[in-house]
Amino acid sequence: MTATRGSSGFAHDVYDAVIVGGGHNGLVAAAYLARAGRSVLVLERLGHIGGAAVSTRPFAGVDARLSRYSYLVSLLPAKIVRDLGLRFAVRKRGVSSYTPTLRDGRPGGLLVGGGEERTRASFARLTGSDREYESWRAFYGTTGRVAGKVFPTLTEPLPTREALRARIDDDAAWRMLFEEPLGAAVERYFADDLVRGVVLTDGLIGTFADAHDPSLAQNRCFLYHVIGGGTGDWDVPVGGMGTLTDALAEAARAAGAEIAAGHEVLRIDTDGTGPAEVVFRTAKGEGRAVGRTVLVNASPQALAGLLGEAPAQPAPEGAQLKVNMLLRRLPRLRDTAVDPREAFGGTFHIAEGYAELARAHAEAASGELPSAPPSEIYCHSLTDPTILGPELVEQGYQTLTLFGLHTPARLFGHDNRQAREVLLTATLAQLDAHLAEPLTDCLAFDADGRPCIEAKTPPDLERELRLPGGHIFHRDLSWPYGDSGRWGVETAHRNVLLCGAGAVRGGGVSGIPGHNAAMAVLGH
Repeated sequence: MTATRGSSGFAHDVYDAVIVGGGHNGLVAAAYLARAGRSVLVLERLGHIGGAAVSTRPFAGVDARLSRYSYLVSLLPAKIVRDLGLRFAVRKRGVSSYTPTLRDGRPGGLLVGGGEERTRASFARLTGSDREYESWRAFYGTTGRVAGKVFPTLTEPLPTREALRARIDDDAAWRMLFEEPLGAAVERYFADDLVRGVVLTDGLIGTFADAHDPSLAQNRCFLYHVIGGGTGDWDVPVGGMGTLTDALAEAARAAGAEIAAGHEVLRIDTDGTGPAEVVFRTAKGEGRAVGRTVLVNASPQALAGLLGEAPAQPAPEGAQLKVNMLLRRLPRLRDTAVDPREAFGGTFHIAEGYAELARAHAEAASGELPSAPPSEIYCHSLTDPTILGPELVEQGYQTLTLFGLHTPARLFGHDNRQAREVLLTATLAQLDAHLAEPLTDCLAFDADGRPCIEAKTPPDLERELRLPGGHIFHRDLSWPYGDSGRWGVETAHRNVLLCGAGAVRGGGVSGIPGHNAAMAVLGH
């Protein structure tokens, strides 16, 4: 269809939908709406689309395309991929996780994956019996049953608390996940400190909370980390995370949506009844776009600012360290019973025993960087070598992604650069304790002779992506139920919807808020 350019310079003077933000959720909404025949304009502040779901070459002169911010996929429904005809695929990791340990001065570890018997044997070597493995099976059997019932609801109209509880139809599971602090279930099911810690970590990704936090923020985080796809599997995006946003942009444009990068939205003017006016700035000056509905793919804090309102909630606070690395080879392990390719192919847990996590949280809560920072690592290129150039693959190069816990934004306020370096040094020291050689001996170098390693703290993410407080979920995750709106994307303004990670059932790379906002516009 050929459109005549309106007075705004865009194809229409009034759009059915103007979408603020070209991250993956905004692109999902754009593709759905455009495929339904609606006129759609996406305005993106940066010079490129994708938001936090991008692939970049962060190291000068090195042909390695890394998922720079977000890095694994679990919550993206296959329904969205099918509905939009996306050219996007994920691959399963052969090993779920490996957690090294030193007991009685001897290196060992817990390997989860590679078949039931191998996992059972690893538990037995660690704990001396089958009891902990049987508890593991029982615990994750419960979470798996909950996942199978909850995940399909995420792309349906928002259920009430009572309706979701009835759907789960398991009072013990409901109490364990939705009512009592996660630490109670972890301590009830498991006796081994290391096993307890491995379980708890899924409740702490980007979430600063204790196992027994009465807010249950850790429960909500845990829930979203175990329900993805109805299985809880975390998969590797083939080609890197940027392939997803590229595919979404292609689908949106093919359906007729306009995507304008380099357009920073300054405010949204609406009376809640007629079309809303979106004021933006480009390198050439200010402009305006008008939409019958405006979908905001940004945080609730940013939405309030665009509307000229006070935020409804206190400013959120992120709590993670993200490190990207390129290695000439994987390091050797002190635990010689495990191949490094298996250990790093899944999630490699570092300093994440139950007591270690509690100590790190207590130190951070008191205003100190954790002395033994907990973190986890995985190697994307073992599962998907396509992110590396052919020469790097041939030479055995590998990527490593590290995600640190219990590092709230408040710890970086005085001197972000210095705190980042101190934290990175301490984090790598915890990893080195389980390696037979220093990780720095394995790092690759860029074209300027610098080691291929970069670290991002919450202040870095706030500055680069405008994530409030560097919070990767825009705010603490919500329960997947509620009574505030039919799809969980509604605001106080009838023609303004929230389609970012801060929506109800937001967070992570899921596309769910974008899907749900589009369904709200379409009247489903």
